[in-house]
Amino acid sequence: MTHAYRTHTCGQLRDSDANGTTRLSGWVHRVRDHGGLLFIDLRDHYGMTQVVADPDSPCFKVAEKVRSEWVIRIDGKVRLRPAGTENKDMPTGLVEIYATEIEVLGQAAELPLPVFGEPDYPEDTRLKYRFLDLRRETLHKNIMTRTKVVSHLRRKMNDIGFNEFSTPILTASSPEGARDFLVPSRIHPGKFFALPQAPQQYKQLLMVAGFDRYFQIAPCFRDEDPRADRLPGEFYQLDLEMSFVTQDDLLSTMQPVVLELFNSFKGAKTVRADVPRIPYDVAVRKYGSDKPDLRNPIEMQAVTEHFAGSGFKVFAGMIANDPKVEVWAIPAPKGGSRAFCDRMNGWAQKEGQPGLGYVFWREGEEGGAGPIAKNIGPERTEAIRKQMGLGVGDACFFVAGRPEKFYKFAGDARTIVGKELNLTNENEFAFCWIVDFPFYEWSEEDKKVDFGHNPFSMPQGGLKALESQDPLTIKAFQYDMVCNGYEIASGSIRNHSPETMVKAFEITGVTKAEVEERFGGMYRAFQFGAPPHGGMAFGVDRLVMLICGVTNLREITLFPMNQQAQDLLMGAPSDATPKQLRELHIRLNLPEK
Repeated sequence: MTHAYRTHTCGQLRDSDANGTTRLSGWVHRVRDHGGLLFIDLRDHYGMTQVVADPDSPCFKVAEKVRSEWVIRIDGKVRLRPAGTENKDMPTGLVEIYATEIEVLGQAAELPLPVFGEPDYPEDTRLKYRFLDLRRETLHKNIMTRTKVVSHLRRKMNDIGFNEFSTPILTASSPEGARDFLVPSRIHPGKFFALPQAPQQYKQLLMVAGFDRYFQIAPCFRDEDPRADRLPGEFYQLDLEMSFVTQDDLLSTMQPVVLELFNSFKGAKTVRADVPRIPYDVAVRKYGSDKPDLRNPIEMQAVTEHFAGSGFKVFAGMIANDPKVEVWAIPAPKGGSRAFCDRMNGWAQKEGQPGLGYVFWREGEEGGAGPIAKNIGPERTEAIRKQMGLGVGDACFFVAGRPEKFYKFAGDARTIVGKELNLTNENEFAFCWIVDFPFYEWSEEDKKVDFGHNPFSMPQGGLKALESQDPLTIKAFQYDMVCNGYEIASGSIRNHSPETMVKAFEITGVTKAEVEERFGGMYRAFQFGAPPHGGMAFGVDRLVMLICGVTNLREITLFPMNQQAQDLLMGAPSDATPKQLRELHIRLNLPEK
């Protein structure tokens, strides 16, 4: 043998290697005793190979001692499996190794959790022993998919002329957005660095510096509470910025990148080629969400006129008393049974709503069925049926009030109807761009106009719009990409004009002096010839989560924290020593227990 540990990997041998010799090293996946004949499934990163030892094997005594997850080296002869015992589902399933020598390279203590199969094990145990958890086939495969996705994105961005730049990790605290992680400075007592929430300001400065097309697989740090679809602490994004571009240039540059990525990793699913651009207002009215799941074909419509002045006094009274009240209809094709309608009504009540009004249509019945149909009469019921394109066997649900108060609930109802009636196609990826976000929104808490999203976006209409329009009617050159109900990217054309930047902040009550103080680097840079520029960032974790078909980011992350934002494997966060605190000029003021 030429190598100390292996001549082949555990996923390499085929029937063409029969009659040769091999040396393999790996983990004992399991041991099976078939009446004195021992079968050892040996596993490494690349696959699995079956090893056989019988009482005549010189290494039989050692084979009897090995246990699951021990690391061993095996020398042996490659032979074809006996007829009828082949495993066609395994790449190495036509051969087995007759062991002649076994060396134990590393024994394993009793395992705190199984690594075989998919056990439903306590999460804290899984995270504390993550190195064992990562041996599980599914998790191992998900992590490798993640690696391949990142490589694919990096390669594609290079192919289309982007350059990869690394921006600083120790930076200044950002007053906007989420909470920063602070890092105390030893050299400058009492001062702090911050870990970047995103490379936003740096990438804009790169455009001002003349680099034209930037990208980075960037780590981002936010001191946020954990959620299933957002990890505490850190996450990664494909961050990019381009100069001399319009919104249309950005969307048409990145759309093919995303579609090609999903087509490369789709497995048995299909990828919808059509990617509509939907204005924010339209998305909210049709789907009740700015993250619509287009696999669900249901589209809502306003049906206010059919209830105004009708016999259904609850809705008619609301419409008469408030000109801003609307009634929205949620169609439910094939949902035309009282049992289903009552189930939806029960769901709404659990959500804290008074209920969910409905009409359904039955064979041989004029108008519709249900209390609302009786109250508004067959003529209005028929008008609703025609408008919504429904028929016998279908149902329709209704929500009333001011749309800004109920649209999210209506969107949730649309989602539930789509799932319950199997209208949502689970076997595809459906994308859209959401565009024309409101630049400002009204903050009820502060009783003032505030930024709707990114304060550095360019308002549509520029300075003129800021000077002459009602702020709440101004749209932004801002866009999100959505897949299957998840936001996977967000971006904007940036506001590169110092005057427009100041005016945009002044409308929210922030003075020019405060803008210069808070965003000094960017404000200063824009005085020296800033090109029109824009960009976006794709959530790498979200992309991988969708591709792997999981709903929890811990299933696609190497060493995640738990729900309390603790790294149980490394024991972080941990106490600092008195010496470290002295060097940093920090004294602790801990809350009383």
